[in-house]
Amino acid sequence: MKLLLQLSCFFLISICLNAQQRNITGTVSSATDGLPLPGVNVIIKGTSNGVQTDFDGYYSIYAQTGDVLVFSFLGMKETTAIVAKTDELNVSMIEDVEKLEEIVVCGFSSKSSHSNRSNFRPKPTLSSVFGGRASGVNSAYLKGKPGVASRVNVQSNSISTKTREPLFILDGQPITRGQLNSIQINKIKHVEILSPMQGKVLYNYEGSKGVAVLRTKGIRNNNVDVNILNDFLNESYTQIVDNPFKRSHLSPLSTFSIDVDKASYSNIRRMLNNGQTVPKDAVRIEEMVNYFNYDYAQPKDEHPFSIYTEVVQTPWHQKTQLVRIGLQGKTYDNEELPASNLTFLIDVSGSMSSPNKLQLLKSAFKLLVNQLRDKDMVSIVVYAGAAGVVLEPTQGHKKNVILKALDNLEAGGSTAGGAGIQLAYQLAEKHFKKGGNNRVILATDGDFNVGASSDSDMQTLIEEKRKSGVFLSVLGFGYGNYKDSKLETLADKGNGNHAYIDNMQEAQKVFGKEFGGTLFTIAKDVKIQVEFNPKKVQAYRLIGYENRLLAAEDFIDDTKDAGELGSGHTVTALYEIIPVGVEVDYLKDIPRLKYTTNLTSDKYHDELFTVKFRYKKPDESKSIEMIHIQNSNLSEPSEDMNFVSAIALFGMRLRASKYDNNATIEDIIRLANSGRGKDDDGYRAEFIRLLESYEHL
Repeated sequence: MKLLLQLSCFFLISICLNAQQRNITGTVSSATDGLPLPGVNVIIKGTSNGVQTDFDGYYSIYAQTGDVLVFSFLGMKETTAIVAKTDELNVSMIEDVEKLEEIVVCGFSSKSSHSNRSNFRPKPTLSSVFGGRASGVNSAYLKGKPGVASRVNVQSNSISTKTREPLFILDGQPITRGQLNSIQINKIKHVEILSPMQGKVLYNYEGSKGVAVLRTKGIRNNNVDVNILNDFLNESYTQIVDNPFKRSHLSPLSTFSIDVDKASYSNIRRMLNNGQTVPKDAVRIEEMVNYFNYDYAQPKDEHPFSIYTEVVQTPWHQKTQLVRIGLQGKTYDNEELPASNLTFLIDVSGSMSSPNKLQLLKSAFKLLVNQLRDKDMVSIVVYAGAAGVVLEPTQGHKKNVILKALDNLEAGGSTAGGAGIQLAYQLAEKHFKKGGNNRVILATDGDFNVGASSDSDMQTLIEEKRKSGVFLSVLGFGYGNYKDSKLETLADKGNGNHAYIDNMQEAQKVFGKEFGGTLFTIAKDVKIQVEFNPKKVQAYRLIGYENRLLAAEDFIDDTKDAGELGSGHTVTALYEIIPVGVEVDYLKDIPRLKYTTNLTSDKYHDELFTVKFRYKKPDESKSIEMIHIQNSNLSEPSEDMNFVSAIALFGMRLRASKYDNNATIEDIIRLANSGRGKDDDGYRAEFIRLLESYEHL
């Protein structure tokens, strides 16, 4: 009996150990040439849990021993691998030769064939690198004079089509054939040729003729206009101008709306993983900062959020100080949350046909559907050339019905986004749940081109619709035609939040780990106003929130819209301040005032600033005010403070900000490592990996 009990315990422990999930990492490469494959879908068989490989073919996924990982990529044969006891699982994929189409690559002749010019030796070029890099292709060099560009035609053995110009990508940016011909081979670190099918997955239509991807050694090539790729992919971002330092005796009040959006960070991550230069206007530092959670205490009084402040010496500037203001929304268990009336508004236009758009969207929404309760209700509205209802309101327990409706969605047609929004709100209002969570969830790449489509048109439309009491969540998908500016406007003006989903891990974060914060508002129109004490603070600068600034009088005006706070959400804001008596280059001399005398109070010697918060309960129209006073004592930075400082500093570097005080990427990595702390989900480790990969681009 004792032996049986021991054996039972042994087997039970073994089962528990086997059932534990581990972080499985590895690299996916081509079996033909060993080059890494970016954009490979890695999914645990029988589930919707999956990730995509980054620019270097690297992936990271949580799985357990015995799970089967399925690797799929257009132009490659599907590959499976079983998770064993090791945490590293590298995979080589075989090309599906029958699906290869033509790809054209341009290059140089590498040396002269003229005997009377035997001393002429042009520098090595790229034709020899491209030749024979893809399986099942032929190379043919056209005749030409020494040193003159020759043309290499590479096409499938099984398909013969007329020559077409491929797409050339240098350090994440498209270049012309002429620019390619000027590149010396010794400047190139990495070359990869993508078949037309692979190219279409990563670069949409523009990559459907084949893609040659090149990365240079050392610092990425800055001679190519940083905005070329943004224009090429037809993406749009709202212009951002860094907040300047303001003198506290002239402008003591700083007022802004909170922002819980996180789209900018995941969008930047996508670009960096693709080896792409990040457009400056795509960098919203507050969204990078608020992507991560911090150790703020839960509220203990009648208010729906708690307040945290911290003041330290600025890590990147010895003469300034860094202020952190944090809010922690009260966390509710899912069963405590009110019943939901959700309307999925899904873009099924032609621009959503890429696998990283509609297919990823379907998988993401399935994660949400699996969490619905019996008391919840879902409707589905789609729009392309026109808008229509594909699923009438359906109870949450009828998951099979909802999932089938999602599976049946197909992309095609133009984009009548305005009509879709009208219909979705109409349906949400018709089935409005009093005291419940009434929300439209818009999923799109933002490419509206029929009806109300300009940013101003969409703003007018959504400002009208928010009066209905229906909240809005905006989810961005894919790249190429991605209209970040429109989606940001919709979220900001529609009582909503904005996330960008670039892979299944991000979908799991938005719809799994942060389900309550994404869908359930606990406070709306949340505003922050900071009054700095001129006796202590010479000048201040709000880091980020450029598109969320409010006039001082807007703070007490309850008709002015502001941001929403969801269940469990954290909000963080940073100020860099210049103490009184300190000289820095950021401040220039100003003329003395003739008609105004600047007087400061002799009281409050120990106060650095007073911060006020205003918010409304979700179903009320009158705001409630909270006040917090910060003393002037400096403290040693917490781990969270170090990490949030690293994020903000990296955002400034990406924006080429003059306020980063020439901090290096090594400085940022050290700062991030000192603030890594407890990282159960691995998000901070992922950020550090991004920094390290950026360092080597």
